[in-house]
Amino acid sequence: MNFNPRLRTLLPLLCLGLAVLAGAALNAANGEEEIHGRIDMLAKGGKGPARGTDVHQAIVYFEPAGAQHKSLHAPDKPFEMVSKSKEFVPHVLAIPRGSTVSFPNQDVILHNVFSVSPGNAFDLGFYGTGGSKDKKFDTAGLVRVFCNVHHGMVAYILVLDTPYYTAAAADGTFTLSGLPKGPGELTVWHEQADPFKTTLTLPVATPVSAHLEVVRPQVPVHNKKDGQSYFGDAY
Repeated sequence: MNFNPRLRTLLPLLCLGLAVLAGAALNAANGEEEIHGRIDMLAKGGKGPARGTDVHQAIVYFEPAGAQHKSLHAPDKPFEMVSKSKEFVPHVLAIPRGSTVSFPNQDVILHNVFSVSPGNAFDLGFYGTGGSKDKKFDTAGLVRVFCNVHHGMVAYILVLDTPYYTAAAADGTFTLSGLPKGPGELTVWHEQADPFKTTLTLPVATPVSAHLEVVRPQVPVHNKKDGQSYFGDAY
């Protein structure tokens, strides 16, 4: 059978369009919704944009209400938080509850990674270049991570009871995809601000606008693992 050349050109595009529509219909049938939004970091007191604050460190997560909560599956491969140039990389890490995190040391000096956060306290002891130790996190919550040698080494692990989470983009925008229809709570977390929380019922058509006020310094006040000051005098 001979096809019109123009029809031969348009046919693949038509098939692609039908595939996209079919995929969208399947996602809708499966209840896969999206939340779009933007995060603005405000100076203390809400007086204009915050300066020197990285909105990219914000974590956004959605917790469906009741039985709609999806089962958590911790990955077999550990997450990583590396000690490098006397910093933790990444600075903020979100993981599902039950996950394991490896803490490799890529510096030429010793580090002692620890946390005193309730439910997830740990002390990995001293280890040097090329060494790595693991920690499994079974309790949901915020884990503040420090080094017992270097006061400026600070990081955060968010152990979440939901698989629906993402990091904000450099401009503060975010998208959460594959969400179930129905009610739930959206949280925006940033180390320097109090969490933004709002209750939503999916689907939602309006983007979320989250305003976070900076109320904490980038390096929080903290002591060593034994409660003593890094500088000789207790806080």
